[in-house]
Amino acid sequence: MGKRRLNVLFLCTGNSARSILAEALVNRSGRGRIKAFSAGSDPKGFVHPAALQLLQRLRFDTARLRSKSWDEFTTVDAPAMDAVITLGDSAEAESCPVWPGHPLTALWSTEDPAIEGTPDEATQAFAHAFQSLRARVSQLMGLPLARLSDDELLRNLREIGASSGTNGGSDVRLSL
Repeated sequence: MGKRRLNVLFLCTGNSARSILAEALVNRSGRGRIKAFSAGSDPKGFVHPAALQLLQRLRFDTARLRSKSWDEFTTVDAPAMDAVITLGDSAEAESCPVWPGHPLTALWSTEDPAIEGTPDEATQAFAHAFQSLRARVSQLMGLPLARLSDDELLRNLREIGASSGTNGGSDVRLSL
């Protein structure tokens, strides 16, 4: 099959928190093998300040992160997606566009960290979402992409989504 590079689109409703975190994680660790994008069915129009703060604290490049509609990825000049991964159950239930090229689809249900509460509760919610997504992205990065058929990749993406997204504990300390 040769060298395989994947384009992955992460979806959630507002494209301000979970999908932004997933995009940043994959693009940092993708090492030219995986390029991530993110979008929302009803984008907020801004990246959640707590998501930006967390990513900046961990020295992620946030300059290009923005909240955008999934419509941007349905046009003929949009990057071709190999996989579309939905991060929220509500976005999964929505009527998704027809994606050019018919990419693989999977659900990685991740609790929305954009909760109402104290600043400490919000920090913990974002840390937990980040930890969950980081564990799943780590599993994705461990796949032998060049050797997987589309069916095998789909099975793996869905198995990663079925996992808890944690490394067996509730440790939300962020040491990268």
